[in-house]
Formats: sequence, C-alpha cells, structure tokens
Amino acid sequence: MNRVFIKSLAALAVAGTAASAQAAEVKIGVAAALSGGAGQYGTAIRNGFQLAADEINAAGGTGGNTIRLVIDDEQGKKEEAINVFKKLIFQDRVLMIFGPTLSNSAQAADPIAQAAKTPVFGTSNTADGITSIGNFVFRNSVTEADVLPETISVAARHTGIKKVAVLYGNDDVFTKSGYDNFKKALEDLKIPVTTTETFAKGDVDFKAQLTKIKATNPDAIVLSALIAEGGPIMVQARQLGLTQPIIGGNGMNSVRIFELAKDRADGLWVGSPWSIESQTEENKRFVAAYRAKYNAAPDQFAAQAYDAMYIVAQALKGVKLSGKVEADRVALQAALPAVKWKGATGDFAFRQAQSKGKPAGYDAVQTPIVMVTKGGAYVIQK
Repeated sequence: MNRVFIKSLAALAVAGTAASAQAAEVKIGVAAALSGGAGQYGTAIRNGFQLAADEINAAGGTGGNTIRLVIDDEQGKKEEAINVFKKLIFQDRVLMIFGPTLSNSAQAADPIAQAAKTPVFGTSNTADGITSIGNFVFRNSVTEADVLPETISVAARHTGIKKVAVLYGNDDVFTKSGYDNFKKALEDLKIPVTTTETFAKGDVDFKAQLTKIKATNPDAIVLSALIAEGGPIMVQARQLGLTQPIIGGNGMNSVRIFELAKDRADGLWVGSPWSIESQTEENKRFVAAYRAKYNAAPDQFAAQAYDAMYIVAQALKGVKLSGKVEADRVALQAALPAVKWKGATGDFAFRQAQSKGKPAGYDAVQTPIVMVTKGGAYVIQK
C-alpha cells in the first residue's frame, strides 16, 4: 500500500470525522399537554413544532445540524410539568424546552429551567408574570394584557356594547390573569359590569351562574375560560336564551369551539396575532402544509408553535454549538432576543419584560387580529 493511498485514506477519515462532528443532532425538548383537559391545545402545539422541524431538517437543518424533538406529555398539570422539565433538562440534556402548554404549569416549571440556565420558550402562555421569572424565559404568545383591550374595543364598536357581565375561572393562573386584564380594559373603556360570576376547572354545569347573568340583562358576556369549560358555557348560555355576544380570551381561540358548541358557536369574539383567514403568503403556506400533513385545519396554538420553531432556528444560525450542552444553552439564550421573524403569525420581535431586581425574560411584540365566529369560521373584524 503506497504512501499516497495511505494519506488519502487518512484525509478521508479526518474529513468524515469532521463532517460527523458538524452534522450533529440538536435535541430540543417539547413539554406539551397531550392528554387531559388541555390536550386539545397540546396536540395542535406538538403538530406545529413537528411540521416546522421537518421542514427545517428537509432544508438542511440548522447549520447542517438536524433538529430532534424530544416530546413529553405534561398532561396540563403543574406536578407533571415539573417532572417533565427535570427529565428533559437533566436526563435528556436537551438544548432548550418549548412549553409547557398552560400558564399554571409554566409558573411552576419555568423556574426549574431558569435555575438550570436552560432556555424555555412558551408558545401558549399568556398570563401576567411568566417572563418575570427570569432571563432564560421566552414566549411568542402575546399576553392577555396586550390583546384583550383591543378585542373589547373592536367588539364594542361593532355591536354597540354598553354594559357587560363577567364570567371567569377562579382557580387557574391563566383565567384569573385574563379576568384581571378584562377588568382593567373594561374600566379603561368605561364599560360597566352588571355582575361577576366564577367557576372552577372541571365544572360542567354553569346554569346557576348564567341564570344570574341573564337577570342583569348585559349587552355581552366577557368570558375568561379554557376551551374545556368555555365550550359548554357557550352551549348552556344559548340554551338559556342568552344570545348576546361572548367576548373571550386566548383560551377560547380554538377551532375546537365548533366541535364543542356546534350551531351555538356563533357570536364569540376573540383576539390573536393569528387568523386562519390571514392572506399573507407565509400564513397561506403554513395552512396548506398543515392541512397536507395532518388532514385538519390548524389553530392559533399550532401557528405559534410553528413560528417558534423557526425563531429558534434563526437564533441557532448565529450560535456555534460546542457540544457542551451547558455552554450551548447559554449561547442560545444570548442569541434569541435579537431574532426578528415574519411567519404565519405575522411580523415578530422580542421585547424584554419588566421585573424588579433581577434580569427578566422576553415577551412578544405583535399586532392582534380581532375575529368573531360566524357559520363555523372565525371572521376577521376591523
């Protein structure tokens, strides 16, 4: 065997080793509620991430590295979210975590990621205070504080609302935060409240609260609820003859409302940075790709997950991964805040949240779209 041939083999071996080192897997954790009451959100979220990851990998990955999603079911429960975060961070040693699905779970689990200096990126957490947990906490889900005033304002302009009744879940971080933001928006708009009623997660009979609401003759019902309770509330309200508009928060912005409430789903007003009716080229591509892959229509939660995966991919373009996960997590955290993206949910950028005495995380800067349900579809309102 001559020396030239031996040198050639050695060169090929070195090149092959370098290529293998370069073309590594990037493990990204997904903590999603794939079962339980929040499963209707978590399944769409998982689908959005998987669609984006598949597209990114098909286009060459991130710097030649392949994205591998490590997906765990946190069941929409705080205790499970904590367990899943610990597993993803310390056992699976993922680069970062997307999730969890509910704000309640994020309040419990995100501090674990912050303490471990692992970026955590919420795509469906809209309650106040999530990003004040720390500077490793990100979200592209627009806060209720940013969306609800615009939703009420547009609904009032179209329907002539003068007074409203309020109904909210009083045992959940998200629905309580929604109530606080609804209350402030109504005060700012000088819209009086005829009565305020509450319910708990898991309730199925809302007739007592709705009967009290009906007696006050409001022009609309303001509802801070997750879809599992919100769907039956709409059905029972219509059964009692409450035909007024219902103004919902982020938890009501799901195509599942048409399955749960069927012909009683009309007249629901919601706000979101995303609408299936948006005619931007980016959104049309996303909707078509989602339908082709899953044979179903996407919702807001799928769209936000899809865009979040691309936002992280953009950040990774500026990160030279060392293979040492602790260092790479810190490098990704440093790169994420500068990312700007135009995706299915429109133009996106981060802004740093306000927090006293410690570095804060990052919220979304996006413009909400206000919609109303009519004939089994969300219709954009100006």
